Amino acid sequence: MTFHDKRKFSKQLVCSTFATVGLILLTYFLLNLHPWTKRQYTVGTSYMTMNNNFYVILNEQIANSVNQHGDRLITRDPALKVDKQVQQINDFIKEKVDLIVIAPVDGNSVKIHQALRKARAAGIKIINVDTEMKWADANCTIATDNYRAGSLVARYLLKKEKQAKILLLTQASAYSAKERISGFCATLSNSSKTKNYKIVDRLETFGQSEIALPKVTAYLKKGKSFDTVMALNDQAAIGALSAIAAQKLDKKIHVYSVDGSPNMKLLISKNSNAVATAAQSPVKMGKSSAKAIYGLLKGEKVKEKIVIPTEIIDRGNLNHYGTTGWQ
Repeated sequence: MTFHDKRKFSKQLVCSTFATVGLILLTYFLLNLHPWTKRQYTVGTSYMTMNNNFYVILNEQIANSVNQHGDRLITRDPALKVDKQVQQINDFIKEKVDLIVIAPVDGNSVKIHQALRKARAAGIKIINVDTEMKWADANCTIATDNYRAGSLVARYLLKKEKQAKILLLTQASAYSAKERISGFCATLSNSSKTKNYKIVDRLETFGQSEIALPKVTAYLKKGKSFDTVMALNDQAAIGALSAIAAQKLDKKIHVYSVDGSPNMKLLISKNSNAVATAAQSPVKMGKSSAKAIYGLLKGEKVKEKIVIPTEIIDRGNLNHYGTTGWQ
């Protein structure tokens, strides 16, 4: 090979090397830096039950945002079972999700707490929605002021009725439910007219219509005396209203609750026993959750607690809210 040929070969080798390096850099740019090929995030959601339209609507807001970002959403239903929700959290860890949104079946569950600690140790962000937890496992908690919701109902009752014999419909495992009932009872106790308002009993309903209906039916058949129901949520209230209607009583039993669901609002418009509900907004909660999700995923500072406001819905302001959807 002549000197001229060697020089020509060297130039070709240099050009080939630069072309290869350039191709590698271009490929890296397209795969890692270009917005069209951004990393896809995975979000897992597990609410205490999907047999509640509140969580369906909340999850829809999150799903809309996740889809718009081109990311992936995995939704699971623990059906009010702690062990099932724990397994779902462990499955999310195996799936290597980036963030979990959870409404715990039981906010005091050590099993759920330990599973969430394991998720945090794996680098997964946690958003706790609707009902709070005993332990600070979440990066962010988004919930209605449940204590205030119960208090609002009690204040409404104090203005509307001079006295009441009250049956409480509860859900012992849900922190949000306990806060609502606590707010209701404390407000009555602190009233100057507290002697006129008596809690006659409590029934555990798990916040489900199909459980509340037979329990209230049995309670009515026993001849127990009460004229007011305070339910932890609209679903339990609707079960109570069905039980009351089936008995064809010659007296009114006024029913109050928390949620502001379309079904409860419709009953308030038509059923004289359905009086009022302290409204939540799964739409606002879902949109706030979606915003917090992408704030956390981008490494931005997100508030540790976000409170969604609540207010009373009754016949007087029902037209403002409507009966065909959530507020």
